Amino acid sequence: MEYSKTRIPQYGASTLLVREQLQALADSQYLLVDIGSHAIENEDSAAQAMIAYAQQSDAAFVYSDYTKIIDGNAVSAPVIDYQAGSLRDDFDFGALILLSNEAVRHYLEQSRDIQCLDNAGFYQLRLILSEKFQLHHITESLYEVEETDTRKSGEKQFDYVNPRNRNVQIEMEAACTEHLKRIGGYLAPGSCIEADQQAGEFPVQASVIIPVRNRERTIEDAVRSALAQNDSHTYNVIVVDNHSTDGTSAILQRLATEDSRVVHIIPEQTDLGIGGCWNLAVNDSRCGRYAIQLDSDDLYSGPDTIEKIISKFQAEKCAMVIGSYRMCNFRLETLPPGIIDHREWTDENGPNNALRINGLGAPRAFLTNIIRETGFPNVSYGEDYAVGISICGRYRLGRIFDELYLCRRWEGNSDAALSPEKVNANNLYKDGLRTRELEERIRRNRN
Repeated sequence: MEYSKTRIPQYGASTLLVREQLQALADSQYLLVDIGSHAIENEDSAAQAMIAYAQQSDAAFVYSDYTKIIDGNAVSAPVIDYQAGSLRDDFDFGALILLSNEAVRHYLEQSRDIQCLDNAGFYQLRLILSEKFQLHHITESLYEVEETDTRKSGEKQFDYVNPRNRNVQIEMEAACTEHLKRIGGYLAPGSCIEADQQAGEFPVQASVIIPVRNRERTIEDAVRSALAQNDSHTYNVIVVDNHSTDGTSAILQRLATEDSRVVHIIPEQTDLGIGGCWNLAVNDSRCGRYAIQLDSDDLYSGPDTIEKIISKFQAEKCAMVIGSYRMCNFRLETLPPGIIDHREWTDENGPNNALRINGLGAPRAFLTNIIRETGFPNVSYGEDYAVGISICGRYRLGRIFDELYLCRRWEGNSDAALSPEKVNANNLYKDGLRTRELEERIRRNRN
C-alpha cells in the first residue's frame, strides 16, 4: 500500500521543520514518520501493518512495540498505551509512528498560532494531535532497531534534569503549557493558596520520616545523619521498619535506646508499601508539624537541612518544600549528572510543569496537617510524585535550590537496574497519576 515517509526526530526538530515536512506531504493518505536515531529493519512491513490497523480502526496516529538489537541479541521493547496524562516528553513511541491524512491536516491547521520552538517540534505535534485523536498502540513488535544506549535504568532516569539539556527543557515546558491552556488544565499564577503554618498542635516542630526494609548496610548512616541536625528546632526521627528480615531492626532498636529522639515503628500490617509507611508515620501522635523525607540509603548534606526547610515553609507559607540533592557514591564522590536542583521550577508555572516532568526532587517535606488530609497511595513507586502534584495544584510549593541531600547510588538501590517491563509499569502508573490530576484541574477550572 502506498505511503509517504519523512524523518522528524523526537528531540531536536524545530516547529518550522515539522510544519515544512508535513506541508510537503499533506496530500499523502498515510505518512510514516521516523522519529528515532537508529537504523530500522522491517520498516516497510511495519508501515503496512500500521496502515492495515489504521484502516480497520479509523486511527489517525499509530505506534507499536518493537525489538531492540543489543550486541547482536534481540530484546523485546514493548511500549505502553498513551493517555491524557502522558505529558512527559520522553514518552516512548519507538522509532516509527504512522499519521493519517486527517491527522496531518489537523496539525497544520492548529499549529498556525503556536510558538515556534527550536527543539520541541515533535512534542508540539503529538500534543496537538492528542487533543483530538486517540493515539493507538499496537501491542505487537513490528520492526527492529539497533540500540546503542545500553545504560541501566538507574543511569538513564536523570537525563531529563541534566543541566546540559536546560534549553531544551525550557522549550518542552513552553509546549506543554500551551497544551494545558488549550485543554483547560492550565493553572494561572496565583491559583495556589498559602498554607496555615500554625494549624494544629504537635509534640515537636519536625519529624524526619524514614521508611525502611532490609537496609542494614545504610540505615545507621541515615539515622545518624538526621540526628546530627542542629537543635534550633525540636524534632524526632520516625523510622517505619517494614518487617525487615536482615539486621536492620536490631540496629534501629539500638539507636532508639541510645537516643530518645528515634521512634522505631514496626507496622502491624504486612502489606504496606512506602506510601503506606508514610501514612503510618505522619498520622502517628508523635509526628511533628513538618514531616521531612530521608530515604534509608541517603544522607543530609549538613546539619542545617531541617533549619533551611522549616525557614522556607514559614517564609513562603508553603504546604510542601522540596530541596536539591547531589548524586554520589558511598565515598560521597559526585556521580553524573551531579546536583539535581530542578531549576525548571518557577513559582509562576511550576504547578503546570510538574505534570510534564517525571519527578519533583528531594528532600521532600510536608506540612503535616495537609499531608494527613491528602494521604499517600500505598505503593512503593511514585507515592511522592502523587502527593506532590496534588499539593502543588492547590497550595504553594517552596523550592530550595541549594544542596541539602546526598543521594547515594549503589547496587542495592531499588531503581538501579529495572527490567523494561518494570520501567513500563512505573511509567504507566505515573501517567495515570497525571491523568487523574489533569482531570481534576480541568474540573476545578470549569467550576
